[in-house]
Amino acid sequence: MSFGERIKTRREELDLSRGMLAERLGISASAVSNYENELSFPQKDVILKLFDCLETDPNTLFQDSFRGGDKVLTRSERQLLERYRGLSPMGRESVRAVVEAMCAYRDDLESGRVEQEPRVIPLYCSPAAAGYASPVFGEDFDYITVTDEVPQTAELAVRIQGDSMAPYIADESVVYVNHDPLRAGDVGIFCVDGEMVCKQYYKDPAGIVYLLSLNRARADADVVLLPGGSRSLVCFGRVILHTLPVVGK
Repeated sequence: MSFGERIKTRREELDLSRGMLAERLGISASAVSNYENELSFPQKDVILKLFDCLETDPNTLFQDSFRGGDKVLTRSERQLLERYRGLSPMGRESVRAVVEAMCAYRDDLESGRVEQEPRVIPLYCSPAAAGYASPVFGEDFDYITVTDEVPQTAELAVRIQGDSMAPYIADESVVYVNHDPLRAGDVGIFCVDGEMVCKQYYKDPAGIVYLLSLNRARADADVVLLPGGSRSLVCFGRVILHTLPVVGK
C-alpha cells in the first residue's frame, strides 16, 4: 500500500470526508486529494498535523516503498515525532510555530531575501612576536571580516613581529588562530613569563616543552621549559598552517 492509499484508508476508517480532513489540516480538499493520489507531498507542518488528525503513528503512513524506496523518516526523526505526539496541545502548537518559522527562514535564505551578517574576528596588532618583544593580549586590535581568503575555523588573527618563523611566517604577516587542541608539531601563540611568542610546539616524554623557531638561523629564540620549573606558559591557540617542516630538537 502506498503513502496516498494509507492516508485515504485511515481517513475512511475515521469516517472523515476529504473536506473534513482538509479543514482540520487548514488546507484545501483538493490538496488532500493530491496527497491521496500522490500528486504532491505534504509540507513538514502539515505532516505533523496529519499524524494528529489521522490518530496514527508515523510508521503507519511512511514506508520504504515511498519515493522510489527511500526511507522518508530516519530513526531519529521517528523518535522526534513520537516525542512530539506526547506533548500537550499547546506544546504541539509551539512546535508547529517553530517549525514554520524555521522553514520560512530557510526559504528566505534560499531565495536570497535574507542577507547574513558577515562574521568578523579580532586582528591583534601586537600580541605575539616571533622572538620576544610584544605585550600580552589587550585592547590593541581591529576587527576583520571572514572572507573566502580567511580560514573559516579561525577565531582570531595575529600580526607577527620578527623573522624567527620565516619563511613560513614572515615578519609583519598575519596568521589565523583557532582553539583546537595543540599537538606536537603544531605552531601556536604562547605567553611565556608574560611575553608573547609564536613557536612550533613539542613536548617530550620527560615533560620538557620545546617552543622552536622554524627559522633555524634564529635558534637563539627557541624556548625550553623544564617540568616543575618556575617559568609560566599559556597557550592562546593553534596557528592554522597547511604545511610545516619538522624542526629537530
